[in-house]
Amino acid sequence: MSTSLPDFLDGWLDAHAAEVIAARRHIHANPRLSRQEHDTAEYVAARLAEAGLEPQLIPDGTGLTCDIGSGDRVIAIRADMDALPIHDPKQVPYRSSVEGVCHACGHDAHTAILLGVGRVLHELERREGLPGRFRLVFQPSEEQFPSGAPTMIKYGALTDVDAIFAFHCDPQFQAGQIGVRNGPLTAACDVMEVRMQGRGGHTSRPHLTSDLVNAIGRVVVDVPALVNRRLDPRQSVAIVFGAVQAGEAANAIPQEALARATVRVHGRETWDMIPDLVQEVTRSVARASGVDCEIDYRRGVPPVVNDRAASAMFAGAAAAALGPDAVVEAPMSMGGEDFAYYLEQIPGAMARLGVGRPGERLDIHQGDFDIDEVALSHGVRVMVHTVLAAAQSPAF
Repeated sequence: MSTSLPDFLDGWLDAHAAEVIAARRHIHANPRLSRQEHDTAEYVAARLAEAGLEPQLIPDGTGLTCDIGSGDRVIAIRADMDALPIHDPKQVPYRSSVEGVCHACGHDAHTAILLGVGRVLHELERREGLPGRFRLVFQPSEEQFPSGAPTMIKYGALTDVDAIFAFHCDPQFQAGQIGVRNGPLTAACDVMEVRMQGRGGHTSRPHLTSDLVNAIGRVVVDVPALVNRRLDPRQSVAIVFGAVQAGEAANAIPQEALARATVRVHGRETWDMIPDLVQEVTRSVARASGVDCEIDYRRGVPPVVNDRAASAMFAGAAAAALGPDAVVEAPMSMGGEDFAYYLEQIPGAMARLGVGRPGERLDIHQGDFDIDEVALSHGVRVMVHTVLAAAQSPAF
């Protein structure tokens, strides 16, 4: 290059940062739920085609890929595109135009950043060529199970790919910070539903009933503690019940009870054995209360486990792009993230993109969630540095 990469990115972002922001705002104002991202995918495909690229939609039109460059070495970058069924209360020009649907997790930012990265890589290819091939992966349905990563993999997103990278917005970090972590980053997340049926009756004669309220209450309180006592205390497991339904009247013991929980765990080994353990303990607690239960235990997403070399590449790229003070350690999260499916097949890493604004304490999955839009340019800078370094690294 006639100019250094940082100088080139300075110039590109001076000219195009407003367009990246506009793309994010358009997507934010026009959110689509999981498996309904047709409009978003068409918008992304149109922007890539305008830049001279050749995007390829998957058969159902909710996701797409786009290759840039040439060669056998392929580095992929993934962005998720779906929104959440949450009301958007923000009074901003780009407020959601779809009632009850909102980009409350930053997927609009992920998508806009990847659009910017694609345009930068295409410009670099036009000027002097690229050190390999780069694949943009725009994925549907990260928020809903079954999720979209296996769908993208089914349609070739990882074919010939050597490594993959992604961001996730994180308002815990200020814009300009990049959270990096080697090893486990997010938890595996399963869902359990416990159903009980039995003889109901009057609360004045509980001894003549199955007393399902007492039984389901014991399951909700005792199962999390008992499961953790059966595990190595160094393992992190969180069983949290988010729904309990049993009866309506104060003086009537119901005939049916239901409880639903998420089971979150770090580490693949523990995730492999946790379903049997959780169900064994749940049935034992139910029997001790005098009832039987039916359990529907559904596997969710695996844990995200970042590759050591890929994590180091993220850290080095963030330091080169934004300065050494930009790199911070990302904590392990009990949240689930289907980027894990890619990492089960190839090395890669996810980093936390700081999007927090000074003086605000916002969190994801809340309707008032918003970002400091300067983070979009930071995301483009860091990801371009990262994937160019990965393409030239012997680690992959």
